[in-house]
Amino acid sequence: MLDDIDARPGSTTSLLRTVIGLYLRRLGGSITSAALVALAGDLGIPAARARTAITRLKQHGLLHGAGPGSLALNPAAVGMLERGDKRIFTVRTMRAGDEWLLVSATIPETRRDLRHRLRRRLQFIGAGAVSPGLWILPGHLDAEVEELLDEIGARAFATLFRTADPRPAVPLADAVADWWDLRALRAEHERFLASVAAAGSAAPFDAYVRLIDSWRVLPYTDPGLPAALLPADWPGARSTEVFTRLSDRLSDPAWRHVRSAVAPAAALRR
Repeated sequence: MLDDIDARPGSTTSLLRTVIGLYLRRLGGSITSAALVALAGDLGIPAARARTAITRLKQHGLLHGAGPGSLALNPAAVGMLERGDKRIFTVRTMRAGDEWLLVSATIPETRRDLRHRLRRRLQFIGAGAVSPGLWILPGHLDAEVEELLDEIGARAFATLFRTADPRPAVPLADAVADWWDLRALRAEHERFLASVAAAGSAAPFDAYVRLIDSWRVLPYTDPGLPAALLPADWPGARSTEVFTRLSDRLSDPAWRHVRSAVAPAAALRR
């Protein structure tokens, strides 16, 4: 399944995946190929490139054929998309005194593939690396970590701990700067803010899809650390404010555009 971790923001495949994630469930789970290609055109994507991306999304299991000229959302993708909704549209930030989650994982040498997959998935959902095999995350991600461990078959190798008082040998803010790559996280925020500035006066549908596509990785990779542990000029609050403001303004007109674009194709299908 083409999850958020695998889809590079801004690519044709990623933009169509974003359209599917935003609208296909609201459209009853299906859409004609012609309507999806037309929506891709509204994003400036040529029809041939859109059809290639649709084929790729079918190969990845996000879509499947549902009769001549029709596409349907794979039911197995619904849970993944719902998890993404929670991350993308509900931004959570730790406050002083909130609990942390520690994940200790000891995976046998014979399962290096699993070790690599666990490390990659934990990094993607915002975990910091305390030491090899020991990860730290905000406590509110407890359920998501349990689900991740079960999904990849690593639960038997992991022990989880909760604490409100981690005590590294250095000030906690210094430890946080070591556990997380704050420079890379800052660059992601700056990339997002630059992409919003570049959008200019694009039509609501185009602007909204590109907003979500550009934003969707940030709520995963940035765990929402307490402000007291971050540099004073940290751009996270600004990114969240810009995203929330633009999302609120663009979501309804973008949805109206999708409904009007899909309705003629649906009428022809009937």
